[in-house]
Amino acid sequence: MSKIEIKRTLPAHLPPQTRRHDFNEVVCGYTVEEAVAEAGRCLQCKKPLCITGCPVKINIKEFINFIAQKDYKSAYKTITDANLFPSITGRVCPQEKQCEAACVLGNKREPVSIGHLERFVGDMARREAWHEIHGRQTLPKKAAVVGSGPAGLACAYDLAKAGLTVIVYEALHLPGGVLTYGIPQFRLPKEIVDSEIENLTRLGVEIKTNSVIGRIHTIEELMTRFDVVFIGTGAGYPMGLAVKGDALNGVMSANEFLTRVNLMHGYDFPRYGTPVGIGKNVAVIGCGNTAIDAARTAMRLRPDNVYIVYRKRLEDSPARKEELRHAQEEGVQFVCRTETKEILSDAEGWVSGMDCLRSDEGSSASFLLEVDTVIYALGTLANPIISRTTPKLKIDKGGYIYTDKDTLMTSIPGIFAGGDNTKTQGTFTTVIHAMSTGRRAARGMLEYLNFSIEE
Repeated sequence: MSKIEIKRTLPAHLPPQTRRHDFNEVVCGYTVEEAVAEAGRCLQCKKPLCITGCPVKINIKEFINFIAQKDYKSAYKTITDANLFPSITGRVCPQEKQCEAACVLGNKREPVSIGHLERFVGDMARREAWHEIHGRQTLPKKAAVVGSGPAGLACAYDLAKAGLTVIVYEALHLPGGVLTYGIPQFRLPKEIVDSEIENLTRLGVEIKTNSVIGRIHTIEELMTRFDVVFIGTGAGYPMGLAVKGDALNGVMSANEFLTRVNLMHGYDFPRYGTPVGIGKNVAVIGCGNTAIDAARTAMRLRPDNVYIVYRKRLEDSPARKEELRHAQEEGVQFVCRTETKEILSDAEGWVSGMDCLRSDEGSSASFLLEVDTVIYALGTLANPIISRTTPKLKIDKGGYIYTDKDTLMTSIPGIFAGGDNTKTQGTFTTVIHAMSTGRRAARGMLEYLNFSIEE
C-alpha cells in the first residue's frame, strides 16, 4: 500500500483582488490529476463512517474508489443512486461538519476532500452530457410537490425513480428555490442549477412555475387530483430586526437583497432593469451563512466598505469556515461582540448610521458606525401561505408544520412535508439536510401508497 499523503489536495481559487468585484465562481474545481490524487488518499475503510455522516447516504467509499480507478461514469452512477445533484451539493454542503468530519483519515491527517471529489464527478458528467436514468417501473399514481427547493427536488426525484407521475409547483418564475435565489452566483453558478434540474425533467418530472399554491389552488384541492402531496415551501420569511429605525429606506432583509441580485440580476444594471439600491458603506447584521453570502455579494457591487456586525465572537459563527475566510480575503470587515441599538436616519428618511454597543471582557462602549445601507440576516420563519390556507394542517405558533418523525406525514393523511417549513425534526439550515427530508418523505409517501422505494 502506498503512503497516504498528509495534506489533502486543494483546488485552485480565483485571487481575492480580482474576485471581490465580479461574480465569477471563486473555487475552480479539481483537474483530473488532482481528483485522482485526492481519491488515492481514501483508506477504503471496511466500515466507512463517512457514509453515516452523509444526510442522503451517498456510498462515498465506492464513488471515491471509482475515481481512483479513473472510472468516472461508475462514480457518477454511484452518487446519483442517492443524489441527483452532485455539482450542487459538492459546492454548497458543509462537508466539514458531515461526511468529512467522520472521515477516519482526519483523526491523524487531513480528511479526504469528499465535497471537491463529488463536485468533480458532477461537473465531468455535465461536460460530457452523461445522463444516468436509473431503472424504474410505471406506477398508476400521481404526486404533487409544492416548492422546487432542495427538499422538493429530492422528493420529486425519488418519487419519479419509483415510477410515479410527479408535478412540481413553484411560486417563482424559475425553479430551484434557495439554490436559485438564495445562494450567490460566485458560490453556485445558476447554469449548474439549471443543468441539474434538467436531469430531473428527463425522468419525466413536470415543473410548473408561477404557480402559487395557496392562491391558484389550495393543498386540499391538490388532494382531489393527486394521490399524495409533498409540501416543501421552505422558511423564506425573514425574522425582523426589531430595533428603532428598522423600516428606514436603505434597510432590507438578506432574503430580499439576495433574491434581487440572484433572481432578478440586480448586479447587472442597466442591462437588466432591476438595480439594487446599495450605498457606499454597508452593514450586514448577523454572521451565519446567509449573512456571509449577503456581505460577499454586497462587496461585489463595489461599495467603499462592507461590515459584518455580529453580537458574538467570530469563532462562534455558524457559517462555514471556508466562507468566512473567503469573506476576509475579499475585504469584508468583521465587527464582533457588537449589538445594534438603533438605525439612524437622515432628514429624508434614509439610513445614515448605526448606534452600536460593543462588549469586550466585561466592559461595553457605544459607538457610531457610519453606514448608508443595512442588511439583516437573523434567521427565517416558515412560509405562512400554506398554513393560512390549509386550516386542518397542524402547525405551531411560528407556522412550522408538524410531521410524523418517521414518515414525515402531516396531520392530514396523504399530505407530507419536509425541509425548513417542518417542525418535528427542528428546522434545517443546509441544502443537504433539506434534501434528506425530501427523500424520507418520498419513502413515507410510497409506504402510504403501499409501494416500496429502492435504497
